[in-house]
Amino acid sequence: MQRFEELLEGKIDLLPESRVREAMRYSLMAGGKRIRPALLYTALKGYGIEEEKGDSFASAIEMIHTYSLIHDDLPAMDNDDLRRGRPTCHRQFDEATAILAGDGLLTYAFETALKADADDAVRVSGARILAEMAGSGGMVLGQDLDMGEVSGVTGWEDLKKVHRYKTGCLLSAPLMIACWIAGHSEDEEKWHQVGEKLGLAFQIQDDIMDVRLTPEEFGKSTSDSNNDKVTSVTLLGIEEAEALMNRLYGECIRETETFSGFDSAAMKELITGIQNRTK
Repeated sequence: MQRFEELLEGKIDLLPESRVREAMRYSLMAGGKRIRPALLYTALKGYGIEEEKGDSFASAIEMIHTYSLIHDDLPAMDNDDLRRGRPTCHRQFDEATAILAGDGLLTYAFETALKADADDAVRVSGARILAEMAGSGGMVLGQDLDMGEVSGVTGWEDLKKVHRYKTGCLLSAPLMIACWIAGHSEDEEKWHQVGEKLGLAFQIQDDIMDVRLTPEEFGKSTSDSNNDKVTSVTLLGIEEAEALMNRLYGECIRETETFSGFDSAAMKELITGIQNRTK
């Protein structure tokens, strides 16, 4: 993904110099797994489309994901000190700058997406998907449900709803956008469902790592276990949670084989790699 790292750096360099720009750069270029761009590029490969066609949307999705992490770490939310192995944005800079950096990444994401080298219908549909998956009916809803979990989340079905929106939506977005770029818009809803299932598996995996790994090993604060939050592990137990995680990843892999005109080999390899991640 070195080409993608250089692409992101170049996007930030286009902005006017400011403290907020450097805070945006600090969080955006802190590494991370880049799973969402990888999902978009891999889906395009499956459809036989060169990955460069997805550059603007891949950049936009990573900007939105990074903004969500910056805000998620704030004192008003999870109040975390560590992200991607180093101080969170509000610890490195200050709270006001971190808020503005998140705002900047969110708005710049849509500017970037709408400059994509694509037909108008693809640009508009891509922006719509980003708004739906990231907004108050998507990731933001999941964050809201997560913040209220002390009084609102008591069972597995409640927690699945949190994960469906908070994690699943932003994993669905690159898959949904890829099918539009590839001229297979009829696949949008099916990819949405794959992304939701992938998000649930991914979050269960995070819950397991939150228990098993130290913050240094995990690369971020293990705040869920430390704050006695309801997680898949506390509700299901670690063995049942791990079995469910593996079953969900297996279902995602099998479902990628059902798309017409799609070579699923690379996507299956990517999902297996996510399943086998160690942090």
